[in-house]
Amino acid sequence: MRFDDARFAWPSGEEILSGLSLDLAPGQVVAFVGKSGCGKSTLLRLAAGLSAPTGGVVDVQGARLAFVFQRPNLLPWRTVAENVALPLSLQGAEDPAAVAAALAQVGLADAAHKLPQALSGGMQMRVSIARALVSQPTLLLLDEPFSALDALTRARLHRELGQILDERGFTTLLVTHDLHEAALLADRVVALGGPPLRVLLDLPVALDAPRGRRDLYDPRVGALVREVRAALGEEAEA
Repeated sequence: MRFDDARFAWPSGEEILSGLSLDLAPGQVVAFVGKSGCGKSTLLRLAAGLSAPTGGVVDVQGARLAFVFQRPNLLPWRTVAENVALPLSLQGAEDPAAVAAALAQVGLADAAHKLPQALSGGMQMRVSIARALVSQPTLLLLDEPFSALDALTRARLHRELGQILDERGFTTLLVTHDLHEAALLADRVVALGGPPLRVLLDLPVALDAPRGRRDLYDPRVGALVREVRAALGEEAEA
């Protein structure tokens, strides 16, 4: 997909994006990092078609989209399986086998009959990921999906999601404030400043995927994190 001179402004005239251009290769995982309010989530909304650019082009090239939000946003009266099946139900394409496969992929095959309130926060986020996987997307959008979780749960989900991304080959946009999360999951880290949003730094992650917590001690990860922090620090002082 690509952003070609993409622009976005609110009706008030406040400019969030001003001439942003980025190309993403098929199957690439790109992490967007930057201070709160710089416009990271607006990029995802434009990619998802939830907002329309006020100028330029946002081209998802016919991708099938799935969006994982910061919160699981599960329907409390539906079982786990029924929540995962929701995208298929809305399309009139019921597929119990696809639901079962998506739940198995996130390690929740035995929880299909449970209601969301019976699950931990980490398990609820797994359900949200399974719901995104069930429709076989080609473009996966992740808006800080692990920000509300404790460190141990977050580490486990990093590992599991990394394996899924490696196996399924989605083109993925990840918004995160966690630079180590970006290094573990992404092929490329884009540091953003703004508003209006602009690219401060665009770096490849030179590690084989999938990655684990041991990779956090790789000198290349440390160098990447320091370089991104320096770019964001310069932005904060500007």
